[in-house]
Amino acid sequence: MSFDTRYPAIDDLRNRARRKIPRFAFEYLDGGCNEDVNLDRNTREIREVQLIPRYLSKHTMSEMKTELFGHTYDAPFGIAPVGLQGLMWPKAPEILAKAAHEHNIPFVLSTVTTMSIERASELTEGKAWFQLYHPAENRLRDDMIRRAEAAGCPVLVLLCDVPTFGFRPRDIRNGLAMPPKMTLSNILQIMGKPEWALRTLINGQPNFETLRPYMPKGLDLKQLGKFMNDTFSGRLNEEKIAPIRDMWKGKIVLKGVACEEDTEQAIKLGLDGIIVSNHGGRQLDAGQSTIKPLKTIAEKYGDQIKVMMDSGVRSGPDIARTLATGASFAFLGRTFMYSVAALGSKGGDHAISLLKTQLQQVMEQVCCKQVQDFGRFLEK
Repeated sequence: MSFDTRYPAIDDLRNRARRKIPRFAFEYLDGGCNEDVNLDRNTREIREVQLIPRYLSKHTMSEMKTELFGHTYDAPFGIAPVGLQGLMWPKAPEILAKAAHEHNIPFVLSTVTTMSIERASELTEGKAWFQLYHPAENRLRDDMIRRAEAAGCPVLVLLCDVPTFGFRPRDIRNGLAMPPKMTLSNILQIMGKPEWALRTLINGQPNFETLRPYMPKGLDLKQLGKFMNDTFSGRLNEEKIAPIRDMWKGKIVLKGVACEEDTEQAIKLGLDGIIVSNHGGRQLDAGQSTIKPLKTIAEKYGDQIKVMMDSGVRSGPDIARTLATGASFAFLGRTFMYSVAALGSKGGDHAISLLKTQLQQVMEQVCCKQVQDFGRFLEK
């Protein structure tokens, strides 16, 4: 598990990413909503979790391999879905999908990122998960689900925490709200990042590749905004989820769960897993951190449904804290995007190798044999 020793910390990658990409792209990646209260709370409260090592136990070796939905992954973490990845770095989702496949961890493709379902399947040999933003029309919903099935996606992720678009002041200032617009400030920022500009020119302007078949040709920016508003209806309920459960023969995970009531509903609907999440602090600034409800949800429902978590998880120790609190798996988004923005084509491999190294060290340090045992080391 080798990584670039010039960047041994996630903050190193974040700082380099800030220097390499235009400010509007970095702020889209880095920011939360409103005053960033929940964005900051997420990681801060994860890091309040403490582990107790057991140094005199008969410990020989720590094993990170984790079984999830019938597949044994090499580590208990995966790459969370992120929208508009190609805006942060050209071909970012392709870089991450390929690295995830080589390291045998899950890669989750967002409906609104810049790579198609079919390309994700090609790069991962049919192992990519697909996250569905619920379309307003059943026709689009059914077609995207059929495409995901044809691509061999083993897991369908239903997003439930975007009933409205988050209020994100940075994106509004930068012209990245809907409809998007290119400002003089953005143009000047691009001119100041020549490598990003050249690679974007070579690879072409990023587009919503999965949505391309449904978009009228020749949309200008204002029309794109109207198309996105008309196309998606993010509010999920039992009536919307039930027909998807009937259609999809593979595993279904509900992402964005933040309370016991939604967990109970997911179980009632026959879903296979939940991801406790608050969309990386990008939707509800007045909400809880993700680690706050995780412990109760995992203790109460962990034997009925697979409980996972994202939002605020940045490092190997953060993954350990999340698993010790009750999650069976963790997903990270910004960490991987910082790494790709910082290191380009090497960013995916670097981030995964770094996280594996950090997590392995924590396991060895506290004398944890398997990731399923992390709960034994949680400070009560």
